[in-house]
Amino acid sequence: MLRVLCLLAVVDSVLLLDSGMLFPRESASREVKELNGLWAFRADISPSRNQGFEEAWYKSRLIESGPVIDMPVPASYNDITQDPSLRTFTGWVWYEREVVVPTRWITDEEIRVVLRVGSAHYYSVVWVNGVKVTEHNGGHLPFEAEIGSVIRKDPTAKCRITIAVNNTLTLETLPPGTIQYMNDPTRYPKGFFVQNIFFDFFNYAGIHRSVLLYTTPKAFYVDDITVVTDFSDNAGLVNYKVSVKGSAAATLKLTLMDKEGHCVASSSGSVGALKVADVKLWWPYLMHENPGYLYSLEVHLTAANDKSTSEDVYLLPVGIRTVKVSSTQFLINNKPFYFHGVNKHEDSDIRGKGFDWPLIVKDFNLMKWMGANSFRTSHYPYAEEILQMCDQHGIVVIDECPGVGIKDIRSFGNASLTHHLVVMDELVRRDKNHPSVVMWSVANEPASEMPPAQFYFKTLIKHTKDLDPTRPVTYITNSNYARDLGAPYVDVVCVNSYFSWYHDPGYLEVIPIQLNTQFEDWYAKYQKPIIQSEYGADTLPGLHNDPPLMFTEEYQQAVLQHYHNVFDQKRKHYVIGELIWNFADFMTVQGITRVVGNKKGVFTRQRQPKAAAFILKERYWRLANETENFMQSWKKLYRINDGHI
Repeated sequence: MLRVLCLLAVVDSVLLLDSGMLFPRESASREVKELNGLWAFRADISPSRNQGFEEAWYKSRLIESGPVIDMPVPASYNDITQDPSLRTFTGWVWYEREVVVPTRWITDEEIRVVLRVGSAHYYSVVWVNGVKVTEHNGGHLPFEAEIGSVIRKDPTAKCRITIAVNNTLTLETLPPGTIQYMNDPTRYPKGFFVQNIFFDFFNYAGIHRSVLLYTTPKAFYVDDITVVTDFSDNAGLVNYKVSVKGSAAATLKLTLMDKEGHCVASSSGSVGALKVADVKLWWPYLMHENPGYLYSLEVHLTAANDKSTSEDVYLLPVGIRTVKVSSTQFLINNKPFYFHGVNKHEDSDIRGKGFDWPLIVKDFNLMKWMGANSFRTSHYPYAEEILQMCDQHGIVVIDECPGVGIKDIRSFGNASLTHHLVVMDELVRRDKNHPSVVMWSVANEPASEMPPAQFYFKTLIKHTKDLDPTRPVTYITNSNYARDLGAPYVDVVCVNSYFSWYHDPGYLEVIPIQLNTQFEDWYAKYQKPIIQSEYGADTLPGLHNDPPLMFTEEYQQAVLQHYHNVFDQKRKHYVIGELIWNFADFMTVQGITRVVGNKKGVFTRQRQPKAAAFILKERYWRLANETENFMQSWKKLYRINDGHI
């Protein structure tokens, strides 16, 4: 009983925000209308970038105030046209679409209508029929607004949605950046400026994920659900907390169903625990013959007042598993788990960071073909649908916030920290129920040797642990261990290093010495498990040389093999994972060190394998075969299909 009470206390502390962000799902009481497709689009090219607000473009159709072009949603706008100025545009852009809302949604005032934007970069303001309904600071995470009262003002009119999006980065945004004005008229045109960034990927912008309308009952509805799972022997435990808006006297019924739709446990009340006999645990890919097992939690709300009775139904996928960390191991379901996976980017030709189902399915097929069991959402939260795929396929996720490029001391100030805390609130609120998410990453390669970093990361990591005590917290470092002021507060040390690439380029023989020294120094200092969170080398596909030279496929292979030899020594002790940089080539800003993007992918940007992909495939399947929990059925299937799953 004490165990259950402790876990219920954890559930109660997981969510600190006062409203939920449940993924929109259709049910008996909820409908979803997708607004993806072509939107009217215009960039505000005025010198101030503020003409749209000065002239109130949102008050009428966008075409009435000037020319528009077609723009697909979801997609980055940068690579859609042949206009080079739009590709590198910084400032406000405007999107608009007129939507036909089902008549019943308007005439029935007991229906709550919500507009949801999955992600827009980075600052967004939203109007409906000229009325401002919300604004949001930050990319990569969803935001929404209830719009029923607005669209009911004129039931005969179409619903006109206008979204202004600004991709400007400052020292107080995540990620940070600076605007630099070039005022020399002998060298630059009048008003010329550039957006400086401190990260190595292209600053794609626009509406990157789906825009939706969805409904719930208006009087009473399920606002949020938090689950924390555990197990003992054959019994599983799903501790839950349900937040209801509209009534404290609502009646709740919760039913947990297995994959076949059979009820395995039920309960009532907003806080409680469901006990599951003969539990099927959520296991990572290649750690069990039935990975990614998901139950379905149906939350059924019934509430009444003197005017009406309301029902709301929400179905939440639930994976029952535990995560723990010792000084030398990462444990999933009390079994040692070794991360052998990739770092990724939401990046592809034409679409930029725009959500694309064919690309996502292709990437998952490639990861499973390669034997990868995990990835890190470098360097920002990925689409919710991607995490849902991870839940279903058993792919383990290190969930990273957009805290990349924190290099300037001014980005460690109070305003930056306050915004960073809000972003972690939003991230945990969105992703806390995904069994695939096993660790939060609060930043990538910050200037953690600067004195303000200690307070900054101590506060940030504590806040994240308060939000979710059930998962470990890390940030990604490449600093010298002796100067890192944030590492004492993390649960797992994640280290990026590029020996014989950025350091001692071309000298492969330094890798074993320097990598061994890195691991020994970090572990001696902090006594915490270590993940090699990045390593790799740029490679132009089809470029060959023997002996290996930088940028050839042979050199990338040699770098990987030298790293792997050290990993094999250290994973017997305290190294718990290796994540290659990168899964696929991706776009960066133009510069003398990048030839049309970063070429460290083991796949091209078009998802074709380089030679290194086969090195990783052989290694990852070998690592899986060495795992205690790797089932004989997997081995048999691997032999029959020559490694194709």
